[in-house]
Amino acid sequence: MSENITKLTAADLAALLCARICHDLVGPVSALETGLDLLNDDDNLDMHDDAIELIKIGAEQASAKLQFLRIAFGAGGSAPTIIAAAELERLSRGVYPDGKVTFDWNMGVDGLNKPAARVLLNLVMLSVQSIPLGGTVAVSAKIDGAQIDISLLCKGKKARLDPAIAKTLAGGAPQDGFSGRTIQPFYTGMIAREAGGTVSSTVETEGEAIIFGAQIPTA
Repeated sequence: MSENITKLTAADLAALLCARICHDLVGPVSALETGLDLLNDDDNLDMHDDAIELIKIGAEQASAKLQFLRIAFGAGGSAPTIIAAAELERLSRGVYPDGKVTFDWNMGVDGLNKPAARVLLNLVMLSVQSIPLGGTVAVSAKIDGAQIDISLLCKGKKARLDPAIAKTLAGGAPQDGFSGRTIQPFYTGMIAREAGGTVSSTVETEGEAIIFGAQIPTA
C-alpha cells in the first residue's frame, strides 16, 4: 500500500500547513482589528462597549485556536508525554463550544500519547466539517491490547464526507492539487501512519452519519 501514499516535500507540507493555520486565525484576528478600529474612532464613542466586547471575543477565539492547533499541528512540547483526555476535551470545546455542533465525550482512557492526541484533534476538525448544518459528534477512545482505538461518530442532517477529504485522509492527492483544506486530512493520515497506525472514514447514508476512526500503537 505504501506505493499509493502521496509524498510531499518538507517545504510543501510546511507551506500548506501554514496556509491552513493562517486561514483558521483570520476570523478572530479580524475581529480584534475591527474592535481596535472602533475603539480608536472618536466618532463612534457610543460603540466603545461593543468594541471592547468584540476584542474580548476575538482574543478568546484566537487563544483557543492557537492552543488547539499547537497540539493538532505542532509538537506541543518536545518531550514525549501523555496528554490528558480532559485537556483534549477542553481544547476541542474551546474551539467548538456546544451550539450548532454538540459533543458527547466518552473517553475510556485517562490520556493519549502525542500521536494519538494529534490524530484525535485533527479528526475533531474533520467531524465538525462533515456536519455543516449541525448535529452531534460522539468522541470515544479506548485501549485494545497494544493499540488505542479512536472513534468519532458524526450525526447530522445532510452529513457529508467530501471525496477529496476521504482520499487525502487515506494518503492520496486531490485532483486539483493540495490546499489548506485538503492538507489537514492528509496530515492526519500521515501522523497515524508514521506512528505505525491507521486512520479511516466511513459513510452511513441511512443514518446520515460519518464515522472517523483510528488505531494508534500505545508505545
